[in-house]
Amino acid sequence: MSVFVNGNAIFNDARKGHYAVGAFNTNNLEWTRAILQGAQETNTPVLIQVSMGAAKYMGDYKLVKTLVEEEMRVMNITVPVVMHLDHGNYEAAKECIEAGYSSVMFDGHDLPFDENLEKTKEIVKLAHAKGISVEAEVGSIGGEEDGIVGAGELASVEEAKAIAATGCDYLACGIGNIHGPYPENWTGLNFDRLKEIADAIDTPLVLHGGSGIPQEQIEKAISLGVSKVNINTENQLAFAAATRKYIEEGGDQNGKGYDPRKLLNPGYNAIVDTVKEIIGWLGTPSVK
Repeated sequence: MSVFVNGNAIFNDARKGHYAVGAFNTNNLEWTRAILQGAQETNTPVLIQVSMGAAKYMGDYKLVKTLVEEEMRVMNITVPVVMHLDHGNYEAAKECIEAGYSSVMFDGHDLPFDENLEKTKEIVKLAHAKGISVEAEVGSIGGEEDGIVGAGELASVEEAKAIAATGCDYLACGIGNIHGPYPENWTGLNFDRLKEIADAIDTPLVLHGGSGIPQEQIEKAISLGVSKVNINTENQLAFAAATRKYIEEGGDQNGKGYDPRKLLNPGYNAIVDTVKEIIGWLGTPSVK
C-alpha cells in the first residue's frame, strides 16, 4: 500500500473551503526533509513535487519517490503527503505513473491546443486506472521551467472548460503569473480571468509561480478558486541567503563548521521556516 495519497479529496475540500494547500518542489535530500518537517510541525497536508530537471539532477523519478518514502518513514511523518510530478511532458508523466507517483502534471501548454487536449485525455486515462490524480495546464506560466518557456499569456476560458472536461483533477491556468522572481514592472494577477475560469468549471485551480506574489494577491486568488499554490523559488532564495550568511560570518571556519551537515543546516532551517510561513498564508487547516 502506498504511503502517498492522490490529493483529490484534499484539493476538492480546499476549493470548497476557500483555502489552499502548498505544493513545494524538492531539489535534494535537505529540501525533502525540510518540506516534510514544515508540514509535520504545522500538522497540514502537503504536496512534494519534483520537476524533470530536478529529478535528473537527483537521479531519476523512482529515486526521488523512494527518497520521499524513506524520509517519511524515518521522520515518522503522519500528515497526508502527495507525491507529484511538476511540469512533466508526456513521456515524463507516463514514467511517473509507472513509478508509482500519486499525482502527475502533464504540461502540454506549449503544444497545439488539440494535441494538448488529446494527450491530457490519454494521461488522465492511464493515471486514473491506477488511482493517480492529474494536473493539466492551459495558457502558460511566464518565465522558464526546465526549458519550457512561457510568455505568460492568459488562459482561455473555453480552453479551460475543454481541458477540465477530460476529467483532470486540477488545472493550472495562466493568469499573469510567472516562474522565478517577479520583475518590478509586473502588473499583478489577472483576477477577472481567474474568476471567469473559476465560475466556468468546478475543477480545483493551481497557481504556479507562487514565490514572490504578494500575500494579499495569493489570498484573493484562493478566495476565487485556487486550491494549490506552487512554491520553489522562495525556498531557493531562503536557502541561499541563510547559507551565504553562515559563510560570510565565518561559520564554516569555526571548528568543523565546514562539515556539510553544519554548512547546510542554516539553509535547511530557512526552508522549514519558509514552508511554515507559506502554509499560514494559504490558510491550510490542521489535519483532524
